[in-house]
Formats: sequence, C-alpha cells, structure tokens
Amino acid sequence: MASDYRGEVQRHLQGLRDRIVARLEELEGGARFKRTSWERAGGGGGQMSEIRGELFEKGGCNFSAVHGEKYPGVPEGERDDPECRPPSKQEVAGKPFFACGVSLVMHPRNPFVPVVHMNVRYLDVGGVEWFGGGMDLTPWRAFDEDTRHFHRVLEQVCGPKRYPRFSQWARDYFFIKHRDSERGVGGVFFDYLRGRENWDFLRMVGDAFLPAYVPIVEKHRNDAFTDADRASQLKWRGRYVEFNLVYDRGTIFGLRSGGNVEAIFMSLPPLVSW
Repeated sequence: MASDYRGEVQRHLQGLRDRIVARLEELEGGARFKRTSWERAGGGGGQMSEIRGELFEKGGCNFSAVHGEKYPGVPEGERDDPECRPPSKQEVAGKPFFACGVSLVMHPRNPFVPVVHMNVRYLDVGGVEWFGGGMDLTPWRAFDEDTRHFHRVLEQVCGPKRYPRFSQWARDYFFIKHRDSERGVGGVFFDYLRGRENWDFLRMVGDAFLPAYVPIVEKHRNDAFTDADRASQLKWRGRYVEFNLVYDRGTIFGLRSGGNVEAIFMSLPPLVSW
C-alpha cells in the first residue's frame, strides 16, 4: 500500500512539474526548459528542468524522489501550530526515509517582474508521514495590487483558518535575520502537516502557483526599466542568495541527503551584486 501511495504522489508531482513548465515556456516564447535526469547514490533521483531566456533570465522547476536507509534531517520544533507537529528525534533518527517534491524558482530579467519560489513535498520517515511547502513572492519593487492578487489566490486555497497561520509562518520563515528584513512580500509556508487527508491540500497549493503568478508576469513583462533599475534588482538578489545559502530548509536537506548539487543550487540567480 505504501508503494502504491508513493507512486500516486510521484505521478501527480511529476505532472504538476510538467504543467508548470509547459505554461512558463508559453510565456517565454522562445527558450525551452532543458531537462537533465540524475540519480542519487543512496537511492532515487530526479530531474532538473532549467531555462535561460529573455523573459526568465534563469529559472528552474525540479522534481525529485529520493530514499535511503537513514533520514538525514533534524526535526524543527520551534513552531507552535495545532496541525503541524514535528516528529520527535526518537521517531525519525536513523529511520529509512522517502522524500518526493517539486521545487521551483524563477528569476525574471525585467526588474518589475518579481522572483517567485514554490515548493511542495511529501516525506515518509519510518512510517511517520507529513507534507510541507508553500510559495512566496520576492519583488525588487513591490506593487500593492500584485501583492493582493498573489495573497488572494493563496487565501482561497488555504481557507480562513489556515491562511492567517501559514501566511504568518511565511513571513517568519522568509525573514533574513542578519539583514533584519523580510525576503519579499510573503506568501504561505507550512511543514510537518500530518495525515494523508492533507494530500488534497498539497495538490491545491501546487495547482495555485500558475493562477497566482502568471497574471503578474503578463502585467509587467514589457515594463520599461533603466540601468539604475537593473542595478538595484541585482543588488536585491543578493538577499535572495543569502537566505537560500544560510537558512533554506530545502537547501540544507538536499545537501545532507546527498542530492544533486546543481539541482539544489538551481535557485540561485545567474547575476547578482552586493
């Protein structure tokens, strides 16, 4: 039964990756995502999907499904949430694991089209199962109407009980402590959401990405910008790099679990300045 369920999760998340890639290629118009498969020595693997184009200076939408004999993660127990309960170290330490997910980051060339990140994932560690993920928007220059649209879509998916909690969690999680600054305008974030009854919720979060982001891209893709705007964009990207290298859970888990380094660092922009 476990293998059947894992197969369902893998098929859906691969399909989600395919749908997102196809729509973003339509927006790009010319360049296509280059897909590169990889295998993990300890078990499983994945496929990188990376694009370098005129609209999206660099972007990636990766799928992975890995497994191993010993879970390399450490439960994060700092969040007090009624639904999201981190397992104890005793439950997961040294236990076999399976992890499957889609991770996406897009770095547009136009400074007025915001960077976006999305991740949805499923983990099974020694029979303890949970879901995690979310998405957030990181504009160099924020537009209130874009922020409202992005959050409105996520609020509809999460509902009135989860949205306030998961939105605040995103603000807290995507906070760059050494800069005393949020990374962007937020979104939603959640982790350790127990129970297979939440599989539908994870699917809805993944399906919300395109309606949340595409209208913003279409609105600003042809906005005129100056060299000074571009310079400010590249400097702001530095904060994105700092967060991903210092705090991001996906980066840390990928490196600890022996994941593909190029796929892990796909999230970094092609050009950045400090």
